[in-house]
Amino acid sequence: MAKPKAKTPPVPAEFLPKHIAFIMDGNGRWAKKRGLPRTAGHVEGARNFKRIVRYCKDIGIENITFYAFSTENWKRPDEEVSKIMELMREYLVEVRKHMTENTRLIVLGDKSAFSPDLKNGFDSIEKDTKDFKEMTLNLAVNYGSRHEMVSAVKQLAQQVKDGTLQPEEITEETISNALYTKELPDVDLMIRPSGEFRISNFLLWQSAYAELYFCDTLWPDFSAKDVDQALIAYAKRNRRFGGL
Repeated sequence: MAKPKAKTPPVPAEFLPKHIAFIMDGNGRWAKKRGLPRTAGHVEGARNFKRIVRYCKDIGIENITFYAFSTENWKRPDEEVSKIMELMREYLVEVRKHMTENTRLIVLGDKSAFSPDLKNGFDSIEKDTKDFKEMTLNLAVNYGSRHEMVSAVKQLAQQVKDGTLQPEEITEETISNALYTKELPDVDLMIRPSGEFRISNFLLWQSAYAELYFCDTLWPDFSAKDVDQALIAYAKRNRRFGGL
């Protein structure tokens, strides 16, 4: 079967970000507006997640990261948390069915809090896709940026204690290599739909120079056209990285 032809991105390829981060927000509000339970919003949000992954791959985005479940999300009602876990299991099964698509999957976050079957599923799919090169898809689950940085500091402190690292040898690169995202480029563009204007403890270190894009569309309704609008806005930004 011939490989599907890539879609034309809304801006020239040289203006595309190398790494886009998405905060998938608004599932609950989407369901409430329709008189549905919050879990229905997560189901539709999961469907849209797959649509957006496919579109980003088709237009040539190399790295995408989705904030799927934060360290704070455990505080939500048990029914809602259980549904999100179920959707994660279903997605891992689906990834298995499409292993030929050459997409690498990386799970960012503390996996120790998940049930053994889900943790093993994460570990297995990471191992089996590690050599795929066309796109890297990152799922941030049980993820919090401050927690990530505390974990990195503890790693480096232990190395100093063990005598394998000197304090003066600690650099930005050393810290970056101790984070979950050590194999990824920094975020170029962070997108948050749903009308909220914050990044909610997501990739704080990695987004030091990211361009931020906010819109009012709730995540389940966030479409390829919305991605295009974000990319057009990004291409118009003057990224100086502190210079002139």
